Amino acid sequence: MSACIFCSIVSGGTKAHVVFEDDLVMAFLDVRPLFHGHVLVVPRAHVVTLADLPDAVVGPFFTRVKDLSRAVTEACEAEGSFVAMNNVVSQSVAHLHVHVVPRKKKDGLKGFFWPRTKYESDDQMAETAAKIRKAMGQA
Repeated sequence: MSACIFCSIVSGGTKAHVVFEDDLVMAFLDVRPLFHGHVLVVPRAHVVTLADLPDAVVGPFFTRVKDLSRAVTEACEAEGSFVAMNNVVSQSVAHLHVHVVPRKKKDGLKGFFWPRTKYESDDQMAETAAKIRKAMGQA
């Protein structure tokens, strides 16, 4: 799947700010975040939609999503999180991915209006990723 950007990130061919990885998943900062700390959680194996994810992997995959939701909230000093996934429609990359986004009351995210933000620098992204890795117990 050389054309899949997420497969390229998983294989190390494309640089990303990784916040968590194990034998099943990789999680990294979104380069077009809703808010700083917006993480994408992907299975290492290339699957396009949730329906394609093997049943035996569904539970462990979402356990990692749950743990990352806690870690992102803690690391970003947020009040909560937004966790979402698209299947085909609005799926910008054809590789299953779950968005974990830190949220604060009155942060401007309403319904499906998704304002995008930017990191000021690669250093700021690296600092944000390090905070989330620490909250996940991965230095």
